[in-house]
Amino acid sequence: MEINLYTYQILSIVGSIFILLMLVELVRRRKLKENYSLLWFGISIVFLVFSVWPDLLLYLASLLGIEYAPSALFLILIVSLYLLSIHFSVVISELSEKIKNLSQKIGLLDLEIRKLRNKNKKTK
Repeated sequence: MEINLYTYQILSIVGSIFILLMLVELVRRRKLKENYSLLWFGISIVFLVFSVWPDLLLYLASLLGIEYAPSALFLILIVSLYLLSIHFSVVISELSEKIKNLSQKIGLLDLEIRKLRNKNKKTK
């Protein structure tokens, strides 16, 4: 059984809409922060655009010298995921630095509390 191009288009449109609805639900339930969801919404909308207008995908594929247009879609997916990985690596690095600074501040505050307790014990 051979699936025609129209069936692929319908499946990709339905899949893109499903992902968009899933993202909306994740944001609504506060499982995904709004600032991170923007990246995912952007990627999903790009896929929806290429699903609705397959000629745009054919044009992009020809610009990139790719003979099989769906391969261009996979290229877009790989590049998008690569950029997301870089973004989240930056976010994780910043959070790690903040955690380290907070841990050091807690350590200093703990030391200060111990000193004050020792000072109070000596004066009693």
